[in-house]
Order: sequence, then structure tokens, then C-alpha cells
Amino acid sequence: MDCAERASTNEGWDSLCMNELQEIRNLLTVGLGGVPFTARSPVTPSFLFSLTPHPKRIKKKIIIKKKKLRSLILYICKDPEINEATQEPVNCTNYTAHASCYPAPNITCKDFSGNETHFTGNEVGFFKTIPCRNVNGYSYRVAVALSLFLGWLGADRFYLGYPALGLLKFCTVGFCGIGSLIDFILISMQIVGPSDGTSYIIDYYGTRLTRLSITNETFRKTQKYP
Repeated sequence: MDCAERASTNEGWDSLCMNELQEIRNLLTVGLGGVPFTARSPVTPSFLFSLTPHPKRIKKKIIIKKKKLRSLILYICKDPEINEATQEPVNCTNYTAHASCYPAPNITCKDFSGNETHFTGNEVGFFKTIPCRNVNGYSYRVAVALSLFLGWLGADRFYLGYPALGLLKFCTVGFCGIGSLIDFILISMQIVGPSDGTSYIIDYYGTRLTRLSITNETFRKTQKYP
């Protein structure tokens, strides 16, 4: 397990990870002819890593194995705390949540408040924005189970907030079974959701449907070559 994997699984930066980072720093300094390198990063979800060699040095002197570069990480972001009832981050507001990110030890940069700080690996450097969903108590598992076993009585439509369709399915025995089958497919594929426009409660790390659409902001025109 390399430094990146250890940092992502542990609560903080362990001693082995810090020693490995220091070894890479020394290796880079030697490769630059004794000129120390700098790690500068603005307050954004991605840190910028820049090397500042002496202008008279030859660039080809810096030869580092890919495994060493892969182990050089400048920050780790912890997983958000998940609400067991909603299966969404506890600080979800307006479809957005934030995860705490911790810069690597011995890095000096500006934190989320704009103050220049020398980090030791235990301080929050910035907050990473992650998407979340608006839920209102409708469980995906319950909806699928009702559609499978009691769909011919319209229980699934009553549960999701469609009383008119539920009553119609109840009177027609699920449209003679055809409507029950169609609803089961639509609910299983998460095409039909709650009537209030919210999302199903699904395990945060479970199978979720992500809808892709083309709008004026996402559409990309065909590249024209001269």
C-alpha cells in the first residue's frame, strides 16, 4: 500500500507517509542541484505543484520514478459524514455538500479563510464541494417492493403520492397486469419518482441513476478545422 492509499484510509498522516514525502522532497532537491523546490497552492479543490529549478541547471537531471511521483500527494479529502436516515451528507444544502480536505505536512499555503498557514497534516485547508440530493422520506427499496408485490392494487402509486393513478390501478387490477408491469419497470429504473420532485432514499454508496442531459451550457459545438 503506497502513501496515497494509506493517507486515504487512515484518520491522518502517518509516520511512514511523512517519511516517504520527505524522501521525495530530498530526491527532488538533489535532482535540482541543491536548490529546494516549492509547493504552492491556492484555495481551490486542486493544489498546483510547481518546481523551481536553477536556470543554469539542465532539466534532464531530474529523473524520478513514476512510483515515487504517484506517492507524492499534496492533500487528502475525507468522506463526508452520511445521515443514516436520508443517506445523504449531513450538511447537504441546495444540492451541495462540503468535505474537509487536509493538506500534507510541511506545506505552507492559504487556508479557506485566506490566512497563510504552515500545515502539519491535521488542519483543514479547504472544503471540497460535492453534489448531494434532496430527499423527503421515500425509500427506493419500499417503492420497488410495493410495485412488485402490490402493484396490481396501486400501492406503489399511493406510496409515491399519485392517489388518482393508484385508485385507477386498484379498480382495474393494475390495468389487467400490464400497468403493474410497466410501473415496476419505470420505478426500478428510477424513471418514476416521488410526486413532490424529490429523490429516492438510496444507500449513499449504492446504485444510483445519474441522468445526463444536453443544455446550452453542456452542448459542445463541432470543432471546425481550417
